[in-house]
Amino acid sequence: MGISTFKGGVHPYDGKELAMGEAIREIRPKGTMVYPLSQHIGAPAKPVVQKGDKVLVGQTIAEAGGFISAPVISSVSGSVKAIEKRLTPGGVMAESILIESDQNDEKIPGFGEKRDYKSLSREEIVSIVRDAGIVGLGGAGFPTAVKLSPKEPEKIDYFLVNGAECEPYLCSDYRDMLEYPERLIGGLRVLLRLFPNAAGKICIEDNKPEAIRKLSELVKSEDRMEVLSLRTRYPQGGERQLIYAATGRKINSSMLPADAGVVVDNVDTVIAIYDAVCESMPLVRRILTVTGDAVVKPGNFRVPLGISYQEIIDAAGGFKEDPEKVISGGPMMGVPLFKLDVPLVKNSSSILAFLKDPVSAEPTTACINCGRCVSACPENLMPTLMMQSALRKDTARFTKLYGMECIECGCCSYVCPAKRPLTQGFKEMKRRVNAERRAAAMKAREAEGKKEGEKK
Repeated sequence: MGISTFKGGVHPYDGKELAMGEAIREIRPKGTMVYPLSQHIGAPAKPVVQKGDKVLVGQTIAEAGGFISAPVISSVSGSVKAIEKRLTPGGVMAESILIESDQNDEKIPGFGEKRDYKSLSREEIVSIVRDAGIVGLGGAGFPTAVKLSPKEPEKIDYFLVNGAECEPYLCSDYRDMLEYPERLIGGLRVLLRLFPNAAGKICIEDNKPEAIRKLSELVKSEDRMEVLSLRTRYPQGGERQLIYAATGRKINSSMLPADAGVVVDNVDTVIAIYDAVCESMPLVRRILTVTGDAVVKPGNFRVPLGISYQEIIDAAGGFKEDPEKVISGGPMMGVPLFKLDVPLVKNSSSILAFLKDPVSAEPTTACINCGRCVSACPENLMPTLMMQSALRKDTARFTKLYGMECIECGCCSYVCPAKRPLTQGFKEMKRRVNAERRAAAMKAREAEGKKEGEKK
């Protein structure tokens, strides 16, 4: 079993020891549950309930709003309190369904019933995954049923289970692999049924030896599965980096992994697929890590979707004292939180709280052209030149420098001795470029429509 990796990246302090040894604990919700209709990449879901309706655990409360979309499922039983805009962990206001839990956890008929995946067709399995509301639980939130529906499934050579969990402090996937390895392997069996020519690789960084040992033992008798040990390096769990490390194949922003004969899913996503297909349980929960030096009892929790971040923090014992920094997600790619009255959504991977915020305390100075950002970039880009374009808002130059290939991993900002906000600048430039492209496309459509009108 070789150790695979990629070029570039960084080695930040991982902080995993705070919660790595803590078994997953269950949290039961107490207050009103909030379900944003946009918890995934693509079109928002459309409500199929209205104020006053009674709902059950596992009931669809919003249907997919298009091909690239996903339904929203209730994680509690109770009544619909309202449909209104609410703040999300990403910092945006989104139309949301509010449900007042009755604390009875009454489930829809058939919830939890065993099902033999071998008796199901490919179309039936994909349909179950779609109806279960499953999206990428590693943070991206891409609808999983779409990912499992490439044009030519027979050309998929590899199915990669992303167990790298390279973000510092996060360890919920690690606990999943230790506590539910049979469900993980069961989910991979289901997925390999969809791709008859694919080899399944469970990819784990080598700082998780116990997970590697346990899963390696369990896949011994599996003809199409293996465990691949990856060198510990951030962002080893990035989709492009993982694909290169595990297969030697490269993809870029204009490609899907399927274009390279690969499909990738996160550990918790694969377990959610097992739950949906084999246990008749739609996506109503996720596992997340709550940690940081400001948290009284760091740990890993199985949490119903829609619960308030404040309730989750309370379950972890609250704060030792008011933290200077709270983050939804990891410290490298996560989003700062300014209030805890936001709901847990499908792509919420962790809550981090720190007593001090050393990043904001560091002054930003001029670039010294040291080249550290260039060496660290896993996409082999030129962050120094890209930042010059960002400061000038020169989208043409930014695009020419392949700025749209930036994966926003934060490696450049992490190593920069001048403490320049490189990643933030690139995020803003990518938004500008995409906005310009949308405007150009709309203008082209309008011009085409005008031409057609003149012909008539």
